[in-house]
Amino acid sequence: MDGRRLDCDGRVNLSVATSDQTLDSSMESERAAYAFLPQTPIKSTDAHLVEFSEAMREGKAAAQAEAAEWKRKYELEKAVKAHRHNTVTKGCSNCDKEKLEQLASQLTLETTSVDPTSCCGNHEICSRQILQDECPGTNKISHDKIAARKAPFKLSWGCNGDNNGQHKHDFVSFEKGDITTAERSNKQILLKWESPPQTVLFVTKPNSNSVHALCAEMVRWLKEHNNINIFVEPRVSKELVTEDSYFNFIQTWDNDEEMKTLHTKVDLIVTLGGDGTVLWAASLFKGPVPPVVAFSLGSLGFMTPFCILNPSELYRECLDHVLKRPFGITLRSRLQCHVIYDSAKNEVDTEEPILVLNEVTIDRGMSSYLTYLECYCDSSFVTRVQGDGLIISTTSGSTAYSLAAGGSMVHPQVPGILFTPICPHSLSFRPLILPEYVTLRVQVPINSRGQAWASFDGKGRKQLGPGDALICSISPWPVPTACLVDSTTDFLRSIHEGLHWNLRKSQSFDGPVA
Repeated sequence: MDGRRLDCDGRVNLSVATSDQTLDSSMESERAAYAFLPQTPIKSTDAHLVEFSEAMREGKAAAQAEAAEWKRKYELEKAVKAHRHNTVTKGCSNCDKEKLEQLASQLTLETTSVDPTSCCGNHEICSRQILQDECPGTNKISHDKIAARKAPFKLSWGCNGDNNGQHKHDFVSFEKGDITTAERSNKQILLKWESPPQTVLFVTKPNSNSVHALCAEMVRWLKEHNNINIFVEPRVSKELVTEDSYFNFIQTWDNDEEMKTLHTKVDLIVTLGGDGTVLWAASLFKGPVPPVVAFSLGSLGFMTPFCILNPSELYRECLDHVLKRPFGITLRSRLQCHVIYDSAKNEVDTEEPILVLNEVTIDRGMSSYLTYLECYCDSSFVTRVQGDGLIISTTSGSTAYSLAAGGSMVHPQVPGILFTPICPHSLSFRPLILPEYVTLRVQVPINSRGQAWASFDGKGRKQLGPGDALICSISPWPVPTACLVDSTTDFLRSIHEGLHWNLRKSQSFDGPVA
């Protein structure tokens, strides 16, 4: 009965016996309870989460001000309950009743005048709503004034609530225990040079006279009008210098060791060709990749939004804009792949990890047997693949081989990994899209009848025997490609123009006869 007793007449008798010792003990217990609440600060080490972390800090600061008033009200409410709990119900003077009513009315008035933006500042966030509980009896308060405390909570990113190195970002609960997401400040990522770029790398499609001529013209213009340092591939350097000694100023690399340091020298990459040229340019960088401006001189062009109809004019406008003004970019995720051989005693192969921009494919090669693969996502078993093979694709590669095998087309900035079977011997094996933070393991079972072959962006095939495995995860180094308009507009334009997506004749309108 919450410290309250009814006499034989059914009336509530309250007698306030002031006990300073009981009140102090109650308040001390409350302070001790608050001392054990978590005080985890917001941390964010992932570069792509910085904006979200800042937004969360602003929300936390606003919420912290709210709970300060709630705590003061809560302690006052506890004091009222402490008086009631220690009351001896054997008569009650009018002054004691007036004192109790005065405390209760003060609490009620403060409840209705609380500033919703105030908070205590001692916890992650306070989501408490405390209203007084009136004593039962003939004078009951309406139900809308009686509410229980809503339990606070804290959300964090990690594996089963633990920090697993994938995401080291914590965020707090929201007001009154409701979960919302932070507003995105801008749908488009913009790149703005803090200092003018000094070095440009040209990557060109081979065996094309038109591309070679355009490359020579663009190199000459950049050097004469912008005083830009030029890097080209060894093959292109030899062709240009042989053609004209004017191009002796261009630079190149002589071995793989020098190629590994390209990202420390190059500010911008210009590709002349199609999507294959972009894939080749990305493969030159095993770590960070400079921004890529991709000119479409190929066939489809899902990743080459800049078209050149009049080379003597349009490319100058495009390059001048990219070199001197902010421009939109699309961050295209890459897959990081490790091959583990059974003979290596489960040790990672001594070769460096293989980075792919489109997809890694595991197929049966020239074998007449079905491919037999066991697939795991982190520590969870996914399925066994029996068919022609399996495609593990990035979202940028969703319009490539994965699309031909029945996978969905996905916006390149959607964080995910596509899991697409190739001609599975099953009617229910449908493609999956998995979150980007998982690690996939594809293993050839010991009892497999044949071999499997893995290819990376269509090249570098490796044989996988029974017991061998392929480990795939998202690389921390994406490929930033410049946008003509923005990432969404460029993506929709590419599937409309490249694939003629949903192109059909419109239905004729035959209206009702009047």
